[in-house]
Amino acid sequence: MDSPYDVIIAGCGPTGAMLAAELRLHEVRVLVLEKETEPVSFVRIVGLHIRSLELMAMRGLLDRLLERGRRRPAGGFFAAIDKLAPAGLDSAHAYLLGIPQPVIVQQLEEHAIELGAEVRHGSAVAGFEQDDDGVTVELSGGEEVRARYLVGCDGARSTVRKLSGVGFPGEPSRNETLMGELEVAAPREEIAAKVTEVRETNKIFSLVPFGEGIYRVVVPVAGVSAEPPTLEDFKRQLRATAGTDFGVHSPRWLSRFGDTTRLAERYRVGRVLLAGDAAHIHPPTGGHGLNLGLQDAFNLGWKLAAQIRGWAPETLLDTYETERHPVAADVLDNTRAQMELLSTEPGPQAVRRLLTELMDLDQVNRYLIEKITAISIRYDFGDGPDLLGRRLRDLDVQQGRLYDLLHRGRGLLLDRTERLTVDGWSDRVDYVADPIAVLDVPCVLLRPDGHVAWIGDDQQDLDNHLTRWFGKP
Repeated sequence: MDSPYDVIIAGCGPTGAMLAAELRLHEVRVLVLEKETEPVSFVRIVGLHIRSLELMAMRGLLDRLLERGRRRPAGGFFAAIDKLAPAGLDSAHAYLLGIPQPVIVQQLEEHAIELGAEVRHGSAVAGFEQDDDGVTVELSGGEEVRARYLVGCDGARSTVRKLSGVGFPGEPSRNETLMGELEVAAPREEIAAKVTEVRETNKIFSLVPFGEGIYRVVVPVAGVSAEPPTLEDFKRQLRATAGTDFGVHSPRWLSRFGDTTRLAERYRVGRVLLAGDAAHIHPPTGGHGLNLGLQDAFNLGWKLAAQIRGWAPETLLDTYETERHPVAADVLDNTRAQMELLSTEPGPQAVRRLLTELMDLDQVNRYLIEKITAISIRYDFGDGPDLLGRRLRDLDVQQGRLYDLLHRGRGLLLDRTERLTVDGWSDRVDYVADPIAVLDVPCVLLRPDGHVAWIGDDQQDLDNHLTRWFGKP
């Protein structure tokens, strides 16, 4: 079966849309399947952390998101311990961007479509078979479509993951949290006082005003339920937690989420790959989820494109799992720790008070903020300076800003010696000579995701690393 597609992506949430755009930067033919026909009816505010903001800047997307979001301080996210972010974080974007989730999904989908991706709403993966040359995908309407690769970005209940036979070990939900937007009859001052009182011991609980008497209500629940929450569920749990239901009424939307924590055993089975919530799921504490998925897409996109375009080194696509699986495992561990610190039991509360004191130490606070915001990630590229394997911050260069030079999703050599060359790889790697760039090393080779793949000043050594990451000249 001839196919007009190289890659089929299941799911057009933030991860799927971003992956589609990354592939289109390299002229990969992409079909994105989204089972929903309409955007979600409720508006949940999500936060883009520092590393995700940097990635948006690398692709020229940040300004359009800043117009639609609200900047907030980068601190106070680890287990909701109220500490300011340390000064001098290593980023030009050291803040959090609060933005409605439907807005970021819309912006990323439009970006993918502008680059040439095809998006089909009301269509999902019903089954697939793979062989040595590609994957034949059966759609929910009965149609069969073929591509060289299939990527499951279809969420925690991923059909692609299940049909691939990939295990999803971890812990099921033990407790849940109700979340919704409701009108509230109680006076604002009374609400604020009661929320302050309850949050002395219960950090999950909150009522945040949106104006005109509407509040976002978050209240924890012991146990789990398979049923959609009702207004009466919210009233009952508010009375149990705060001693009053605040006169909540007229809900805009109601939902519940659990503390399920799971990590896929593998991210790849032949020509089928997983990204985003299809590969990992955890409680929203710390705001990792959407960010982790976007960062998966940036790591995978250029590697899968290289494989399809024919210049990928033999093991390049395998590095997607070897790099991103440990990152997700670390995120799951720190969300587990945060959930323990949010417990109202005496033991976890004592540990929380101790950690709150320790976070007054700049080194502790900085370590936790850098972990939450993903700017401390260092992939294992072998022995070398500490910068090797880390992302490089946005720098001023003679041509403008460094990240502005990465919009095309290519590699980049920043050469302070003005002696090196990327001849032989110029179809994949850009060259920038800048002897006054503010760097402590002579030259750096950046991958398309902004991570430092090589540091040095020797042409032969550079050629070896260009071959390692960008294939034969």
